[in-house]
Amino acid sequence: MHERGAPVSMAMRVDPRYGVGMDLVIFDLDGTLIDSEAIILGAQVEAFAQCGLVHPGREAGLGVVGLTLEIALMQLARLQQPDDRLTATYKQVFNAMRHRAETDPALDEPLYPGVAAMLVALQTRPGLKLGIATGKSRRGADYIVERHGWQGLFATIQTADDAPSKPDPGMILRAMAETGAAPGHTAMVGDSSFDIEMAVAAGVVPVAVSWGFQPVARLQALGARFTISHASDLPDLIHGMTQGMVG
Repeated sequence: MHERGAPVSMAMRVDPRYGVGMDLVIFDLDGTLIDSEAIILGAQVEAFAQCGLVHPGREAGLGVVGLTLEIALMQLARLQQPDDRLTATYKQVFNAMRHRAETDPALDEPLYPGVAAMLVALQTRPGLKLGIATGKSRRGADYIVERHGWQGLFATIQTADDAPSKPDPGMILRAMAETGAAPGHTAMVGDSSFDIEMAVAAGVVPVAVSWGFQPVARLQALGARFTISHASDLPDLIHGMTQGMVG
């Protein structure tokens, strides 16, 4: 189901666009850290049905994940402006599915393989801070943080309530301001075109993951500097950036 990209390559040279040393690594949530495909698509299909709309299918549904909710649904329904009824219906359906997920594993939002160990490995690196930039609401992001026991792990959490929708660079700019990180010492890790475009606009290092919701070739075409195929690749990549050894 998920694409595998080429492994990260290491070379003894410094990319002049980025500084030596990494201070901040920002993560997208859906499709990057957590596999929320089942609950997101399920809520989309049900909300569309309740509103008398035809859902355009899995690829289209996953293709808007990462955008702020009302914009994502607007684009998915091919509307000219956000539809308050559709947005409200989706929220109601999604919240109901969240409650069902407590007893229905099919609606769970598990971590992708290796993510837990990867976050622990990065957390132990002196001076390195971790952050989140997500199209979820603050409430939704807080739920995921609590669900996975991540309290205190992330130095900055940016949501749809804090800044304009991706790919606007506002979330990353706010994250850097909160942590004191510079663009050349910051990486954005994500699975969507919106993550990569946001990173490019903010002047930070764009890192694509190959297991998420959008084709990795598209992310590379949009400017992803690196592609990782497994979560366990990321600590070595960040170490290489810190040492100025990544090509």
